[in-house]
Amino acid sequence: MIRSYFGIDQNPFDAQNISLLPQQQDIFDTLRVHSQQGGLCLLLGEPGTGKSVIKEAVKNHDPKRLITPVVNRTLHTYFSTLRIFCQAFSIDFDGCDFRCEKRLIEEAFRLNHLGKMLVPIIDDAHFMDVSCLRKLPLLFEDYPKNHNHIHIAHPSIITNINLPVNDDIKSRITYSVIVPKLNPDDLSRFILHQLDMVKLGHNTFSEYALGLIIRSSEGVLRRARNLCLSSLLEAVRDHTKTVDLKQVNRVLIQPHWRQNHDLEQI
Repeated sequence: MIRSYFGIDQNPFDAQNISLLPQQQDIFDTLRVHSQQGGLCLLLGEPGTGKSVIKEAVKNHDPKRLITPVVNRTLHTYFSTLRIFCQAFSIDFDGCDFRCEKRLIEEAFRLNHLGKMLVPIIDDAHFMDVSCLRKLPLLFEDYPKNHNHIHIAHPSIITNINLPVNDDIKSRITYSVIVPKLNPDDLSRFILHQLDMVKLGHNTFSEYALGLIIRSSEGVLRRARNLCLSSLLEAVRDHTKTVDLKQVNRVLIQPHWRQNHDLEQI
């Protein structure tokens, strides 16, 4: 609908085409270095601040050399998590935990001999049982050195890790970072860059509409994206090519744009 109305070939504010902002690029570069040296990294942040953008950048960076199995369903036990990793590597996951661990370690060394690097990613790690979080670093310690185990989580996970009983996890962490919320200038650059990518003019959002979007987003990247996308849909409904305060305010009284998932393109 938006593409046909505005006469463009690409979806604006497409979650698959969001490029890394400078602070995200710095985090990505550090994670890449740890992939070469071996590490346990914590990528933390509030919902919508850009953790998933960094995760996708890691996954897509060098798919022929960088192997990035991802566990998204982090309510699973250690038993289930092992088998998800086995499935990701297309190896047999029958038998006890010890046998699965042995096969994973053997596969890791096989890939290492082929010149590949391993970057296992645990998404929403704050939901994972602490006992599982303790066991995984022990497993990855037996991997070749050029791997990087990444936990993606909300900052609340730090509270659990800082407990004395979890000192074994804390001592193995080689890098931790909280993805910051964006300042108004960065949000403005993000929105204008997204317009440039689909060849829409910067005047697609009026000055007042752009300011309201930035203030209402409160530094959260996903909120800015969802608010911009919903405002464009309102512009289509109003048969106007310029998003103004009227369209943005109409979205602001709706609850959906604040949700913690990306809006689908229409």
